[in-house]
Amino acid sequence: MTDGKNKLRIGFIPLADAAALIIAVDKGFTKEEGLDIELVREVSWSNMRDKLNIGLFDAAHLLAPIAIASSLGLGHVRVPIVAPFNLGLNGNAITVTNDLYKALADHAHGDLADPKVSARSLADVVAERRRKGREPLNFGMTFPFSTHNYQLRFWMASGGVDPDQDLRMVVLPPPYMVESISSGHVDAFCVGAPWNSVAVDLGIAHILHFVSEILQRATEKVLAVRASWAKENPDTLRRLIRAHGNAADFIEDVKNREETCAILSAPNRIDVAAEVIRRTLDGKLKVSPDGTYRTSERYLMVGRIGAARPDPVQAAWLYAQMVRWGHAPLSNEFLAISKAVFRTDLYDAVLGKGSPLPASEPADGVGAFVGPAFDPNDIRAHLSLWKIRRW
Repeated sequence: MTDGKNKLRIGFIPLADAAALIIAVDKGFTKEEGLDIELVREVSWSNMRDKLNIGLFDAAHLLAPIAIASSLGLGHVRVPIVAPFNLGLNGNAITVTNDLYKALADHAHGDLADPKVSARSLADVVAERRRKGREPLNFGMTFPFSTHNYQLRFWMASGGVDPDQDLRMVVLPPPYMVESISSGHVDAFCVGAPWNSVAVDLGIAHILHFVSEILQRATEKVLAVRASWAKENPDTLRRLIRAHGNAADFIEDVKNREETCAILSAPNRIDVAAEVIRRTLDGKLKVSPDGTYRTSERYLMVGRIGAARPDPVQAAWLYAQMVRWGHAPLSNEFLAISKAVFRTDLYDAVLGKGSPLPASEPADGVGAFVGPAFDPNDIRAHLSLWKIRRW
């Protein structure tokens, strides 16, 4: 018995963490489930949110904080969203111009690859620019309610940099990041793969940090649908989840890596060289124009180590950042709504809970590089720790 909803329009942004969605469609996993899907390539997250919310899209590749903000009615009309499948953990990176990298290195007291060292170095660079009367640095991020925004802020503030007073945070669509750093519009950006690698390959920037060095587990994008749509189309949603589970398994199998990269590199998909996507999926990225590489097993986790399973702890952490920076009020009701966006129950009903996470994973589900363990049930205690905050 099916709902009868078999033809869907789903939006995506050209990013590597859209891989499960693209592979689900282009390898025929959705077709096996009786679904006929039109993938629509978008440029900006505001377009994605609006088209999902008003029903032009049945589902969307969406920033996790947008799903929460939409459900809370922040920054837009309230439209409850559910996220039954994670499309990626840890796919972001912080990239800086060659000039800013040199300045950070000149001020570094220790290994610049350590985010504690780089954050303090950034504070010194900011202070020096202020003394010299220079313009504040511009940092690009993809949307106010974005993992990129909150990850940058978390890192900066740990070193004493106030992101609202000491520099400028600039909103840019992901595909425009490289051009913006090339033209001098921004000094740095945080964006998902593959755009960090594209900037390094052009010789104009360094990858300073993988976000997995800031947070060991960070939900970046989710497969999002309107809560009303999920209620009206339960069987269609189950089939969509199953197709994505099969796609994630396909992507994580190294034997399929070459085919996966070829599919994702197509002009109507991500539209970058397959070799760049291969580096992303292998977690082996060139971080400097001089050819230096850095490898991380935690970079862009699509399905491995429970990455695809929605975790309400991640929603709580993102909501806490919204409160910290004055983007949301603190309330138990809002915390509960935020957690409820990440629908572990819908995932488990189709794909099962899976194996417990190994001991190598952070016990609190986040694994931030500074601060004590995160308690998703005590946001106030988390917020009270930080000197720089708007709350």
